[in-house]
Amino acid sequence: MENVNDQPAIRRWQDMIDVLYNPDASGQDELYYMYRGVSYGKDEALIERKGLRYDITVICPGTLDREYIKTAGHYHPEKPGTGLTYPEVYEVLHGRAHYLLQRLHPEEADRLETVLLIAAKPGDKVLIPPGFGHITINPGTEYLIMSNWVARDFSSVYEPIRQMAGGGYFELQTEEGPEFVVNKHYRSVPPLQRCPVIQVPQLNLITGLPLYRVFIDNNSAFDFLTSPEEYKELFENYLKELTGA
Repeated sequence: MENVNDQPAIRRWQDMIDVLYNPDASGQDELYYMYRGVSYGKDEALIERKGLRYDITVICPGTLDREYIKTAGHYHPEKPGTGLTYPEVYEVLHGRAHYLLQRLHPEEADRLETVLLIAAKPGDKVLIPPGFGHITINPGTEYLIMSNWVARDFSSVYEPIRQMAGGGYFELQTEEGPEFVVNKHYRSVPPLQRCPVIQVPQLNLITGLPLYRVFIDNNSAFDFLTSPEEYKELFENYLKELTGA
């Protein structure tokens, strides 16, 4: 793409100490790379006009001690006046991804109400609905490359996950396979709920249909990212289908 910033934001081991299973773990220095505001030059003005941003993230394979390399994790702020936080949508381009989604208890920041795990492969789309924070884990042996669309005019909120020394679960490598270990810094963590990838045609989230192409073909395809209040029922139905509720 023509305007890819060739100097990505880099998350290093020392940036992640506060959210690791073993803060003393060392080894690999550079863990993942974030290319923000990616587009073809001819599309840049349109994307900005729609209030969106398209990013690409590359997560290295491997572990720190036994923990698979992951993102730091964050929440999104509430869109003023709506009671809803901004959603986000991801697409796996290469490798395997585990998306850990978690929702805080509405009154107690050290308790989690819901924790979901979605395993995704190339072509899969994963929606982060309003109200959820998220962490992406690379459990594979290859680089994980993923793209995302998100509203451009807000800053992610990292502090709640940092204050709790990570997400609700850590994914560790064992001889028997991946193991999810509860983060005991939280006062209460519910059982991990494994969920399938759910296609959402109403939101243009269809396996195998590239997210960038979706936007170019239909410039309003991701209006739900900037106007979540207009799609509240769709988000609720997505969660019900995701969790089998």
